[in-house]
Amino acid sequence: MKFENTGLEGLKADLNYLDDLMSNHGFVREGQWDYERVTYDRKFELKDGTFYLRVFGFAVEGDVGAHKAIIQLMTPLLGKHYYPHGVEYGEGENFPKTLVSQCEKILAEIKADIEKFAIE
Repeated sequence: MKFENTGLEGLKADLNYLDDLMSNHGFVREGQWDYERVTYDRKFELKDGTFYLRVFGFAVEGDVGAHKAIIQLMTPLLGKHYYPHGVEYGEGENFPKTLVSQCEKILAEIKADIEKFAIE
């Protein structure tokens, strides 16, 4: 499920600031990066299954591996995990309304925090 029009799309921020901010909102980056891209995940374990809210970004300047990069954020996604196949984001997925509302609230909070230090 895409969370379009969140206001996150296109925002740019320093990688180290983003790592701290996203961690404060329960997201992890861990090994989910390469030298040009990052993925922040927040896991939700519900009775309906395991879900991941993902915020993607790519380096518009610098190098993620060197921890010196400016990251531009992309459209966040909500996916459901299926063992052993992975996470599905498809239109046919059924996401609990309470989870979707919670994710929208989290994304709005992240946007408000990032805007304070966003890079033009």
